[in-house]
Amino acid sequence: MKSMKSMIHKFELGGIKLVLDVNSGAVHIIDDIVWDLLEYGPDFNRELIYKELGKKYMRNDLAEALDEIMMLIEEDMLYSNWNVNIPFHSGEPVIKAMCLHAAHDCNLRCSYCFASTGDFKGGRSLLDLDTGKNALDFLVKKSGNRKNLEVDFFGGEPLMNLDVIKELVRYGRSLEKRNNKRFKFTITTNGVLLDKAIIKYLNDEFVNVVISLDGRPKIHNKMRKTVNGKGSYDVILENAKSLVNGRKQKDYYIRGTFTRNNLDFYKDVLHLADCGFEQISIEPVVASEEEDYSIREEDLPQIFESYEILASEYIKRRRAGKWFNFFHFFIDLNQGPCIAKRLIGCGAGNEYVAVTPQGDIYPCHQFVGQTKFKMGNVNNNTFDINLQRKFRDNNLLKKDICQDCWAKFYCTGGCTANSYNFTGTLDSPYQIGCEMEKKRIECALMIKAVESIEY
Repeated sequence: MKSMKSMIHKFELGGIKLVLDVNSGAVHIIDDIVWDLLEYGPDFNRELIYKELGKKYMRNDLAEALDEIMMLIEEDMLYSNWNVNIPFHSGEPVIKAMCLHAAHDCNLRCSYCFASTGDFKGGRSLLDLDTGKNALDFLVKKSGNRKNLEVDFFGGEPLMNLDVIKELVRYGRSLEKRNNKRFKFTITTNGVLLDKAIIKYLNDEFVNVVISLDGRPKIHNKMRKTVNGKGSYDVILENAKSLVNGRKQKDYYIRGTFTRNNLDFYKDVLHLADCGFEQISIEPVVASEEEDYSIREEDLPQIFESYEILASEYIKRRRAGKWFNFFHFFIDLNQGPCIAKRLIGCGAGNEYVAVTPQGDIYPCHQFVGQTKFKMGNVNNNTFDINLQRKFRDNNLLKKDICQDCWAKFYCTGGCTANSYNFTGTLDSPYQIGCEMEKKRIECALMIKAVESIEY
């Protein structure tokens, strides 16, 4: 049994005062008097409170507010104590999702590409059909009793290997009935190769499509150039519009990256919304400080300001019927993931793996090429289950630095690959990423509060 100490986080954003009870996940809109009273929790010495706050508030008002706070405490909605047996599995872990690298090659040369412009520092190559089939067989074999399996075709640019992708989708469908499985295929593409036929195919067969587009033309073209050095904005924009219209604004994301070149990235989100896209995600670049476009600690105030401006504009537009969804502002406050899922996080190296065109298995796409983390190969039926267990055991409860963080149940310590790349360990979070995540969560909770009041 694991005990989590009681913890709250109070903050003010958009003119609204809020308090989050960390263990229960309860969020409360509060007034000035409760805001001040929470400084005295969790013990709430009434005599001390009356003495110190008596000049600011009437005693009866203080007593009434304290009674309300005590009621929330009794109902485990404030300063909640949490003693629970975590339902971690002790047997052989299972895999339910795979990032299948259809191409270690790309028709763009993006400046910030973590995959070394698509080849993952290992030479340009395409996935062959047999290796792809072996990857799907491996996923079925390792999935245990899980019925729904997810496969994301990734690159580089996966559409450079579309014929093999089509064959693998057919092969996956052939595996479903006899193995009692259901494949959910997704794809991440830069959109350059999209045409009417490809769009129809993706919209017929893929449950989700992610298209890379960074926002304003000048911003996008600065970082995302073609092989011959030209900007790629115009062709991608029109192709993305065609695909999204075919999907009727469902089951896709326009996913961009912001860098030090556009710390005012809220303008890029709004630009994409003005282009007619309703599902948008703009992520911070993750790069070494040696790169001139990398995010640095001194950039955080401007980044926080951008998130706050975006949150304010987000509310205004949704009020006016100009609806769009920003990925990081979507938080499920209705139960949400089970506690085990919230403690384990993304599942990299545990429930989720990446497979290269050569059949090599890695914990996720961001570990590809780091031989220390190679887990096996689908072509020779090797797999390091001890390394898988190591990733499974790297849960939130093992991350000491996270225990006093109010946001821990939302991010689970953040991206494991970023942790390793920036700290050299799997269990020490990337601190700049942590700070950005906390600001996004505050914005998301504020938006939920506003919409709960208005709707």
